[in-house]
Amino acid sequence: MAGRDFTPVDSPDTADLVILNTCHIREKAAEKVFSEVGRLRQLKDSRAKDGKSMYIAVAGCVAQAEGAEIVRRAPAVDMVFGPQTYHRLPDMIDRADAQQARGQTVRVLDTDFPAEDKFDHLPGKTGHKGATAFLTVQEGCDKFCTFCVVPYTRGSEVSRPEADIVQEAQRLVDGGVREITLLGQNVNAYHGAAQAGGTQSLAGLLYRLSEIEGLERLRYTTSHPRDMSDDLFEAHGALDTLMPYLHLPVQSGSDRILKAMNRRHTAEDYHRIIDRLRTKRPDIALSGDFIVGFPGETDADFEQTLELVRFVKYAQAYSFKYSPRPGTPASVIEEQVDEAVKTERLAALQALLNEQQYAFNQSVVGHTMRVLMEREGKSSAQLLGRSPYNQAVHVDFASLSGAETLDESATQPYTRHMGRLLDVEIVSAGPNSLRGRPVLTGTSF
Repeated sequence: MAGRDFTPVDSPDTADLVILNTCHIREKAAEKVFSEVGRLRQLKDSRAKDGKSMYIAVAGCVAQAEGAEIVRRAPAVDMVFGPQTYHRLPDMIDRADAQQARGQTVRVLDTDFPAEDKFDHLPGKTGHKGATAFLTVQEGCDKFCTFCVVPYTRGSEVSRPEADIVQEAQRLVDGGVREITLLGQNVNAYHGAAQAGGTQSLAGLLYRLSEIEGLERLRYTTSHPRDMSDDLFEAHGALDTLMPYLHLPVQSGSDRILKAMNRRHTAEDYHRIIDRLRTKRPDIALSGDFIVGFPGETDADFEQTLELVRFVKYAQAYSFKYSPRPGTPASVIEEQVDEAVKTERLAALQALLNEQQYAFNQSVVGHTMRVLMEREGKSSAQLLGRSPYNQAVHVDFASLSGAETLDESATQPYTRHMGRLLDVEIVSAGPNSLRGRPVLTGTSF
């Protein structure tokens, strides 16, 4: 939208265009869209009284799945568009302006799956600021898990060409980015056109990106156990730029439930993957996703999930109660689990996961780690960064001497370290973050 003279604002109060980017994975997330639209409608009406216009747009997977329902249920919404058509937003604005000029009710709905590659239509200059960035390399899903709407809202698996990704990564690094996270609904299913001909794997792409001078760190998310290939295991052991952290959703520890979910892996398969990863990279930190209360889940099934968690010892994890999504096979299974049982199981699972996360955080206290300084913290003379294991680290600079922090070009002396990798001694750990102090000399682990 920069080409149309739009600039970001900090609050919707002064916005000419407000876009809600939505997720359809869980029912609660979808309902939030309508409550937020209600709040924005009041703001839109208030601006109209002052002679100012505001467009409200709903984008993303809820828009893709429920576009017609949004138009019917939320008349304050002017534009609805899916994940594959956001590159058409400037044209949608033109259509909305034309409708408004004719005195018509503004209604723009675009939830197609266009043949053209949307990335070819996006501007080369992203205006990205900061030391970290996300880079989409793959979209869509061919797995068809019975609980998931992604194949229906995002389409089949599509991978971007290697050359385009490398070019975009180089632009980001030239702009000051030091860490890139590769994104995809099934990122390790990446199979883009290779620069040398044929197709490239995710591992091959990671090797290629690691050659970019100035790119210090690489991560990727989200992965599927079925797509953990031999060369990807090797990359975790060989690439210093590939951080020792992997988000690998398993969803359940019960083979019976995994089969009902159409996950196409067993608990033992997942165990072997974890063992192979730890053989290649012994210090790797694992993260996962879990669904409790999937239709037909028994107490025995749930206990098997707890057993898997005890085996893996997660550094971080996300867990949710099963939420029926319209149009998915699981939503029509008769053996739905009682809500109270879901709540009880989720509490038990989260207690175990939280215990493991706290233990992992405690295990790094006293060590020195390389931390990428990303932004200012809430406390005085503090920066917030990320450890190699994706932990949030609050780094306190107040103890440094004036000579160590002095930088005439910086408003605050310690801010000269923004965007840098620093050795940080971890002095304490909480359930969700670490606290440390910078070490100007020394080695990291």
